[in-house]
Amino acid sequence: MKVVVTGNYMFNGGDVSWAGIEAIKGLTITSYERTLPEELVGRCAEAEVILINKTVVSSAALDELPQLKLISVLATGYNMVDTKAAREKNIVVCNVPAYGTGSVAQHTFALILELTNHVGLHAASVAQGDWVRSPEWCYNKAPIIGLEGKTLGIVGFGNIGRQTAAIGEAFGMKILYNGPHKKEHPAAKYISVEELFAQSDVICLHCPVTATNNKFVNAQLLALMKPSAMLVNTSRGQLINEDDLAYALNNNIIAGAALDVLSVEPPPATNPLFFAKNCIITPHNAWMSLEAKQRILDVTALNIQAFIDGKPVNVVN
Repeated sequence: MKVVVTGNYMFNGGDVSWAGIEAIKGLTITSYERTLPEELVGRCAEAEVILINKTVVSSAALDELPQLKLISVLATGYNMVDTKAAREKNIVVCNVPAYGTGSVAQHTFALILELTNHVGLHAASVAQGDWVRSPEWCYNKAPIIGLEGKTLGIVGFGNIGRQTAAIGEAFGMKILYNGPHKKEHPAAKYISVEELFAQSDVICLHCPVTATNNKFVNAQLLALMKPSAMLVNTSRGQLINEDDLAYALNNNIIAGAALDVLSVEPPPATNPLFFAKNCIITPHNAWMSLEAKQRILDVTALNIQAFIDGKPVNVVN
């Protein structure tokens, strides 16, 4: 069975093992660091299985891949695949659900703590000799804010949202949440998104992009936030109107933002958030703990073997 990996860039650094996939009998594997949409057909023309990450697989491409039987996504999100067209052609599409719950929640709080404790700022200050030159035994370059007793608002209350809530609880935070469905939770209160933005000290986004929530974080919603409140997004950049958020930061409507995702990735140098005050940006690597990456490859091996055995799992179409 011919397998083509269209994008192995995030998994080929030697820090995770492909042994589970390589151990499956009868596979011939060809692997590429990245594959552009226009390169897909040429590289995968004879493939029965393709493993993709961000490679777009359109209906038109599927028309030219007659041997294809399985698309296994090296991630949870599968919006890059035309799943309807794949189903019509009897091509199974599967993913890796919930592999990064702990990793993303951990990164969320790393961003929150950077906003509140300014560890990077103070470490850089010490490295530049400020402590050596200080007449006092301690100092701070920005206010350090305690999280205990503060309100954490979570938009999206799936696996990652609930894990984030659990960490917030451990810090002694009060938990509010909003999502498409009200869920029973012993320590979290369900309220409207407007109430959540108005009442929270820290707001975290943990929801997928849909037709109804694209750029829902806009000037009107940001204006409801406390001037001391902060926004964190480790979900999808398209949830935020970036011009509106930059304006809110630069005009002290809110106190800060920390983002692991932007609306266009990689972003253009003109993205307004690069020039906004108190805005921390990391390069969409919240998911990328070693444990999470290994989990992706291990579950992908299970996906392939289950398909070969005629009992496919983690099917999304």
